[in-house]
Amino acid sequence: MGKSFYISKAVAVTGVVVAVAAVATIIALSVVYAQEKSKNQETSIPTAGPSVTTLSTTPSTPKEPWQRYRLPDSLAPSSYNVTLWPRLKPNTDGLYTFTGHSTVVFKCVKETDLILIHSNKLNLTLFEGFRAKLKGLNGAPTPTLKDTWLEVPTQYLVVQLSSPLQTGSTYELFTDFVGELADDLGGFYRSVYFVDNVEKIVATTQMQPTDARKAFPCFDEPAMKAVFHMTLIHPHGTVALSNGMNYDPVNVTMDGQNLIQTSFEPTEIMSTYLLAFVVSDFAYIGTTDADVLIRIWARRKAIEEGQGNYALNKTGPILAFFEDYYNSSYPLSKSDQIALPDFSAGAMENWGLITYRETALLYNPAVSSNGDQEWVATVISHELAHMWFGNLVTTRWWNDLWLNEGFATYVSYLGANKAEPDWNMKDLIVLNEIIGVMAVDALASSHPLSSKEEDILKPEHISELFDSITYSKGAAVLRMLSEFITEDVFSTGLHTYLEEFKYSNTVYQDLWRHLQMAVDKAGIPLPRSVEVIMNRWILQMGFPVVTIDTKSGKISQKHFLLDPESVVDRPSEFNYEWFVPITWIKTGGAGHQYWLLTKEATNTNMTLGASEWLVANINMTGFYRVNYDSENWERLLAKLSSKHQDIPVINRAQIIDDAFNLARAKMVNTTLALRTTKFLDQEVEYMPWETARRNLNYFFLMFDRSEVYGPMQAYINKKITPLFNYFKNLTANWTEIPKNHTDQYNQVNAISMACSTGVDGCKELTTAWFKEWRENPANNTISPNLRSTVYCSAIAAGGVVEWDFAWSMYKNATIASEADKLMDALSCTKQPWLLNRYLQRCLDPKQIRKQDATFVIVYIAGNSIGQPLAWDFIRSNWGYLYNNYGGGSFSFGRLIDGVTRRFSTEFEYKQLLQFKEDNAGQLGSATTSLEQALERTKANMNWVALNKKPVFEWFRSETSLTA
Repeated sequence: MGKSFYISKAVAVTGVVVAVAAVATIIALSVVYAQEKSKNQETSIPTAGPSVTTLSTTPSTPKEPWQRYRLPDSLAPSSYNVTLWPRLKPNTDGLYTFTGHSTVVFKCVKETDLILIHSNKLNLTLFEGFRAKLKGLNGAPTPTLKDTWLEVPTQYLVVQLSSPLQTGSTYELFTDFVGELADDLGGFYRSVYFVDNVEKIVATTQMQPTDARKAFPCFDEPAMKAVFHMTLIHPHGTVALSNGMNYDPVNVTMDGQNLIQTSFEPTEIMSTYLLAFVVSDFAYIGTTDADVLIRIWARRKAIEEGQGNYALNKTGPILAFFEDYYNSSYPLSKSDQIALPDFSAGAMENWGLITYRETALLYNPAVSSNGDQEWVATVISHELAHMWFGNLVTTRWWNDLWLNEGFATYVSYLGANKAEPDWNMKDLIVLNEIIGVMAVDALASSHPLSSKEEDILKPEHISELFDSITYSKGAAVLRMLSEFITEDVFSTGLHTYLEEFKYSNTVYQDLWRHLQMAVDKAGIPLPRSVEVIMNRWILQMGFPVVTIDTKSGKISQKHFLLDPESVVDRPSEFNYEWFVPITWIKTGGAGHQYWLLTKEATNTNMTLGASEWLVANINMTGFYRVNYDSENWERLLAKLSSKHQDIPVINRAQIIDDAFNLARAKMVNTTLALRTTKFLDQEVEYMPWETARRNLNYFFLMFDRSEVYGPMQAYINKKITPLFNYFKNLTANWTEIPKNHTDQYNQVNAISMACSTGVDGCKELTTAWFKEWRENPANNTISPNLRSTVYCSAIAAGGVVEWDFAWSMYKNATIASEADKLMDALSCTKQPWLLNRYLQRCLDPKQIRKQDATFVIVYIAGNSIGQPLAWDFIRSNWGYLYNNYGGGSFSFGRLIDGVTRRFSTEFEYKQLLQFKEDNAGQLGSATTSLEQALERTKANMNWVALNKKPVFEWFRSETSLTA
């Protein structure tokens, strides 16, 4: 799945709100969910309508095959023939439904008298009292059906046979069904948008990880690959898309309606989670590039406005880059990419029909910022990387999800770098992925990249894996590996891996084996095998801090924990030691490499002369932090103050980030960390500034309700003023856009930090721009790059007039990225009643889309005035949010994480514990993040108690501000 929920650009939200009037129909349609029974129950007597039996509960130790979450290995599907007819208008009860029928052909691998196939929330038609029809093929005798039922806890259709299926024989199972085309963003669902106040319905899909079974009965596990023959029935005026190219549509009459029937070429052999189909009245632009048809689909207006042009221009070059990188041709004849108004993740790599959130595919240069453009380029690159790694070759089970998503995240930067060579994308991975995930992985409640198969069984367990560890740490350790075996060797190993396993499934050890073959062939010297080195990075959580003593050359490593008091109760077979590839430079000289293979070692090459300095982990290619002896820290600080450019730019950012994190872990003084920011009044590069901004943001979270706030604001004002003036000059008094991609980002930092710390002229600048727009709403002259920060600054400085204007612009925005900017800025107001009103609107999908609701709540919590309001709001509405916005969805972890970031008091800790107790059993995918929030709150409490006084005094002395 595309870079998604855990990155601030996109948040997954699912759920369905049902009008009271439709409840009766929902119950009627949902009776099927209750039509199952435990093995020993009497078979319910078939009647004209569905009957209700008591729900069975799956015991903790499953006795029967249908009580287990994993399919048995007795059957193997080879093909499906699926026909679906989504209704794009509600029925008399106000419900949207779809009908369909499906035939699956499967082989019996081991003799069995039981067919288990996934089915969830489908109302299955009865044939002579049974919920399916079975037929033996190629002369195989057909056993008669003994019983069929739906096992709701494990989401199976259970078919018991009176005699066993024969090993080696082939059979087909036919089902006919009705499902709800709900607005829950999972399975086959509906998305809604408006054109001139006319409601339009799109029927679309999101199968990953376990929702193909909501569209039709299927063997819904990634290793159960098959060929899919899809047919869609849809109204005139709409177009149907699926993974394969369509055959010519034909007119059909069904239920007295004149309709279109579109069938598609069979897919390649693939997993159910990669299936996609869409019915819409969208338009497209297309081109053919190296015999591959590339099409970008979106709302007609978006296509007419040219919002798909950028994606179309970049898809061909990125596909060509990956063909070259993998040394493997793109396996399909077409690449459709479609932007959906409602979509839970960032994007989804369905083979041949990639689905996107509008903000991840559409770009309008008049309105979209360079950040929006970068997002589009990296998400397209991430999804196209999956066409081979994930789709052509698929990991066997979800426990190896990190390999699929971490890999696509890493190489997405290589693909985007090819598409936009001037952007420095290979460096930006450090900021976008690595620095952020280190904060998560430094918690005792983190988890290893790879899990055991038997630990990941239930759908909610699988959903919990879609987190920043899986994506960003996965990317970081693969980048580190590619670096020490070299990128050429890495891509050679990928090529042979893809060749051996195409159209089948793997475990991560298969990749290590192929990379090892490439390493051996190229003669790369490694201290241990690829597998032995990498196991320490993927089978244990966390990462090391490497401490270098430049007086003696002594090097040591230990498990880095943000809170040194936290208890690590997760055992590790490697005892939290790593094989660490250390790179370093001395006083700007050539780079060196050294492998730290033990807890402690000595390398005399790292000792320094009197005036020398040393910096390790060049360009942060290694996933570890670095601490030094105090003398080297002082020399680095002196170098930053005198001639900071002598230290590589990524390492200037790294010094800041390492120092602040080491201070939080009590390994260096907090004042040392603060001193790493003193040179910033001479710094104009984005990466050091952005790293400092994020780290100082923690100080704001901890202290913006205390007396520390004043001197801290004064210090940042002093540091940011030169940068503000630098960009004022560079842009000819704010009338031009900086040429460099990262300068454009840093200009945003300059204005936002200057306005929030009261730099002279900043607030006047942003409020004047906003007022000009307010007076002429049809003509917004604010530079797209600056809109987020200008909107936020003006709304913070203003009142209800500014807020209501921004709200009306948000509701009328036709470009998703612009709506996103306004949605964020609306949370910047300092008026509590406006923030409360905004929170209430999160409960109404007509006001705030379901995909955005949890995100808005997190935005509001980011405002010091909004934080307690957001916390009160989710506590009082948790049951409603959980039931209607999908408690199992990816976003619920994000919600708890975002709303509790400021927590740093005993009182807040107790409130969290109470929340955990009050909602036991109703936490879903927020379970892990609640544990992390408790751990983080405890660490924050300890940190504030220890640091409040010295931090206050340091800021005061730096600004000579009297208390």
